[in-house]
Amino acid sequence: MKKYVPIEDGDYYLTPEGYRCFTEQYHLKRGYCCESGCRHCPYGFNTNKLKQK
Repeated sequence: MKKYVPIEDGDYYLTPEGYRCFTEQYHLKRGYCCESGCRHCPYGFNTNKLKQK
């Protein structure tokens, strides 16, 4: 079971399209990579490497 991480100031911003984009700060608090190709992923996940397999 994944732990609940409360969202605080600085954990995300709204894109011009109106989407919530999580920052590196939030990803580090969460503690793992979701492998979704997040814009600010501090874990170095790259969706291009996944597609080559």
